[in-house]
Amino acid sequence: MLLVQNGRSSFTCQGVSRRSALKAGFLGALGLSSADLLRLQAQGTAKRKNKSVILLWLDGGPSHLETYDPKPEATSAYRGPWGAIETNVSGIRISEQLPLHAKHADKMVFLRSVHHKTGDHFAGGHWMLTGRFGSTTTDKEPKYPSIGSIVSRVRGANAVGMPAYVGLPAAQSIYIFPGYQGAAYLGPAFNPFDVNTAQKYHAANHAGPVQRPQCLDNFSGDASRTQSRVDLLTQLDGFRRDLDRGKLMDAMDRYQQQAVDMVTGNRARDAFDIEHEDAKTRDRYGRGPWGHYTLLARRLVESGVSFVTVDMPHWDDHSGIAKGHGYKLPVLDRAVASLVEDLSERGMLDDVMVMVMGEFGRTPKINEGQPGIPIPGRDHWGDVFSVMLAGGGLKTGQVIGASSVNGEFPVERPLTPADVLATVYHFLGIDPEQTFNDFTGRPVPIIDGGQAIREII
Repeated sequence: MLLVQNGRSSFTCQGVSRRSALKAGFLGALGLSSADLLRLQAQGTAKRKNKSVILLWLDGGPSHLETYDPKPEATSAYRGPWGAIETNVSGIRISEQLPLHAKHADKMVFLRSVHHKTGDHFAGGHWMLTGRFGSTTTDKEPKYPSIGSIVSRVRGANAVGMPAYVGLPAAQSIYIFPGYQGAAYLGPAFNPFDVNTAQKYHAANHAGPVQRPQCLDNFSGDASRTQSRVDLLTQLDGFRRDLDRGKLMDAMDRYQQQAVDMVTGNRARDAFDIEHEDAKTRDRYGRGPWGHYTLLARRLVESGVSFVTVDMPHWDDHSGIAKGHGYKLPVLDRAVASLVEDLSERGMLDDVMVMVMGEFGRTPKINEGQPGIPIPGRDHWGDVFSVMLAGGGLKTGQVIGASSVNGEFPVERPLTPADVLATVYHFLGIDPEQTFNDFTGRPVPIIDGGQAIREII
């Protein structure tokens, strides 16, 4: 069931409660039912295919030199604490902190020339997640819809009874929920369905237990009570039919049923319950929050979610790059490699695109730390950075683009955030020139320019 939550327009896994169901019903009487929301989600021009995207969002800005574009031959002022290792693709080297990635490089594409030239967290995050320049530190309000919200609006979910767009544990950007992962002028119907807004923004080394999604309790309520909620929604939508004699209501029964399916069906309940996974698989991904939610992302796309974002924050290591990135990289390495391997074993890799990115990279020249923490680190850097793509039927086992010898700027095949997102839209069959009206009623294309990366599609 979809929710309009107190004080926040979003979908959330916690919200499938009796009170929320009633709210959804009264919303129908007043102008917008949960069935309307699903009807809106089902509108669009893309052909419906069971293709999906998992975005691992590295909030804070990971260093390209410590991940996908190491510079082991650079001077000590630039090269960083770690060397580079060969991968299973001849000629491709990545950070020695990513040995599990190295075993699956043949299924990956490393984009080493992405740039937008801003070191502003908010501008960079907005640009990477929407494909457009918009928000800044001085004006943080989201200006354009996120890629996840566009997918939700144009394609909807791949299966009845599942949300189209899910945030694990909750979609965010630069401490704002959902921030630039949200729908902006598309409206709250296309914001992410957040699994847990009470326990969110987890560090890689979070040692506490990962809470069970509260929606599982709500999905498994008493059958007679659930039916009474369905009956009430039907009555309220019927009341609205009497008020609205137009053609808008002609297909309401079908969309009303889809709204009900999330509460009464088993698909969502089973998909969100990670206890269905065997212990070996859970150990393979890692039992911490990053591994846990990456595995849950696989379960969700397997069950019909079109776009899932997994929040992997705390990459803003101005001081102590070795210590700060050092504890995160092995966790990221394990989660990404396990996901790619798992999708491949299940025959899903061509139909699921995996993205790994943050809002920008880190300064190539190592600093001397920051006030009070004089340990070498790296600052914000938008002049060039890396994005990793895997699966999605791409021509993988490639490096696209190159940065300068010290990783300071692109020297080959410069790419923009819009190029990256255009590639994803191409995979999903979404026309990037399709327009939606902004807050002023002006039609705005999904992205501002940008071309799908021809070498990999």
